[in-house]
Amino acid sequence: MNLLKAASTVSLLTLASRVTGLVREQIIAAAFGASAATDAFNVAFRIPNLFRRLFAEGAFSQAFVPLLAATRARDGDAVTRDLIDAVATVLAWALLLTCVVGVAAAPVLVWMMGSGLAQFDTAVVLTRLMFPYIGFMSLVALAAGILNTWKRFAVPALTPVLLNLSVIAAAWWGAPRLEAAGIAPIHALAIGVMLGGLLQLGVQLPALARLGLLPRIGLAPGAIVRAWRHPGVKRVLQQMAPALLGVSVAQISLVINTQIASHVAVGAVSWLTYADRLMEFPTALLGVALGVVLLPQLSAAQARQDDAAYSGMLDWGLRLVLLLALPCALALLLFPQGLVAVLFHRGAFGAQDVAMTVLALRGYGVGLLGLVAIKVLAPAFFARQDVRTPVKIAVGVLIATQLMNLALVPWLGHAGLALSIGLAALVNAGLLLAGLLRRGVFRPLPGWGGFLLRVLLANLALGAALWFAADIDWIALRAHEGQRAAGVAAVLVGVALLYFVVLALAGMRLRDLVRRA
Repeated sequence: MNLLKAASTVSLLTLASRVTGLVREQIIAAAFGASAATDAFNVAFRIPNLFRRLFAEGAFSQAFVPLLAATRARDGDAVTRDLIDAVATVLAWALLLTCVVGVAAAPVLVWMMGSGLAQFDTAVVLTRLMFPYIGFMSLVALAAGILNTWKRFAVPALTPVLLNLSVIAAAWWGAPRLEAAGIAPIHALAIGVMLGGLLQLGVQLPALARLGLLPRIGLAPGAIVRAWRHPGVKRVLQQMAPALLGVSVAQISLVINTQIASHVAVGAVSWLTYADRLMEFPTALLGVALGVVLLPQLSAAQARQDDAAYSGMLDWGLRLVLLLALPCALALLLFPQGLVAVLFHRGAFGAQDVAMTVLALRGYGVGLLGLVAIKVLAPAFFARQDVRTPVKIAVGVLIATQLMNLALVPWLGHAGLALSIGLAALVNAGLLLAGLLRRGVFRPLPGWGGFLLRVLLANLALGAALWFAADIDWIALRAHEGQRAAGVAAVLVGVALLYFVVLALAGMRLRDLVRRA
């Protein structure tokens, strides 16, 4: 399998997801701005997302995918199918219980996440409407783990588009109709989220069925007991315990930051959310794509005890991170006003909202390289079924993040929250890399010195061009949206071409990054 082709496929499909995600945020920003209602929605949406990241994409995937890949490589498909059925049964019943409890406990969850919200009661209602979303998305994570292990990357990468399209339809078509009926239009967004989760699961199931891997979920008590006693389930639960702690650390940091933001100012939660959406664009295109492709391949290499392949894939992934994430970080740091203005500056989203979102985006930009690198470095530990090391690092980083919040938030407000996250990501990535080097499981291949020199030279040229383009007052061009969009697009395309031209002139051969596994 061509790893670069697989990563490119995931990245291109993720691009479609992020583009529709940005359109989703544009429509929400234009319709609702950065208001008390959007703060309520963003807090409510973060609650099921928090649980999804804890149990689905986080701890569960980190424990399940390496075991699944290792079981298939060692024991074959028949044993692997039994593992899938057992895990799916336990997961489905655990999700049902979680959703019931979550809907009942919504007021407590909202208070823990954002007690300073101006529309607290609205957030409670929205949380109850959206909480079952965790059930859909956890099953989607199960399906995605299976499909990725069988090297079917396209469907899992494309399904988030359905959520975005559903929320776009809800904001554009549903919100005015709810308002006409005397219902707060923000409720339409929650309905769109639920419909999007259902659609994502609906698309995954046929893909599993075509492979003969559609899980058989046990309904009878005896089947549930047998699934619970399955050794693979026990292994997943054993691995999930430390993984859950590790993912919980990141989510605890998110909860604390959201709580702080809800007290900073009306709109602060929304400013951070809009900036986060922009920051997630390169994080998903680069980091998530690489992580999705590398985790099952690293797990298989570890199961074969092929140390050279394991280290070589890590080397390849880290070179791509540096090559592609560093220029993206410079764009967020040097050209944030143009990006925010062209995407969000319309309707209810005013110039002040642009300025506040820009501050948050710069804070995230500081740590973008670390955020992307973590997506490659952490799976290197998970593939070795070593979850404890990333957990220990994450706990230390959480403490460091909150100490930075104490120093930065009184000085920088909501931007201090973003900057703390950015700086903490750099620390996290550095410690993960140091751990891999110290253990000797990652041995950098020759040529890193020349590679770094060429990348730094190209980024100097790109940074100079972005600095010049940042002098334009992109907010003042609100009345000329077409001209502003064309201008920002020209800047981004121009600096990208400049970047790769300088790389080529410096002797970089991009075909050397093509890798097969």
